[in-house]
Amino acid sequence: MKIKDRPEYASKPKPMTAAPSDTVREAVAHMSEKNYGAVVVVGEGDQVLGMVTERDIMRRVVNAGVDPNATALSEIMTPDVRVAKEDDELVEWMRIMSNERFRRLPVVDDQGALVSIVTQGDFVSYTWPDLMTQAMTFARSTVSNNYPIFLILGAGLIYTVIIAAAVVAAF
Repeated sequence: MKIKDRPEYASKPKPMTAAPSDTVREAVAHMSEKNYGAVVVVGEGDQVLGMVTERDIMRRVVNAGVDPNATALSEIMTPDVRVAKEDDELVEWMRIMSNERFRRLPVVDDQGALVSIVTQGDFVSYTWPDLMTQAMTFARSTVSNNYPIFLILGAGLIYTVIIAAAVVAAF
């Protein structure tokens, strides 16, 4: 399945972006206001230049004792961010993100301009209904293929409950 084929993809909000010259303080204020965990640093034509996450801010600004008012995002951003296209396979990117341990994947158009962002949380919500369907199908096939076994086990359970009740009633 392609990234763009998931129904949830069309309703995703536009990713938060900032210019490389924006300060960390400005980005943090905007991220806090919108409750976003990252900002995509873009250049001319919304070309993805890098990304700044809460973790980047914690490690490269707070822990390093850097002044967020005087530090540009370009100084702390993660450059060379992996990007996907809307026609890319969803499952393949899920595997790559898991193996390479990153949580946010910018999605770009044919000209390389940012159009969306997909997160690991999105993958969970995208795949959860499919996983539930597979679990229900597996449960149905297991029960129907082993119906006599479940009848025998059920009868044994009922017999045990009746005997236990009789023993308790006798005392």
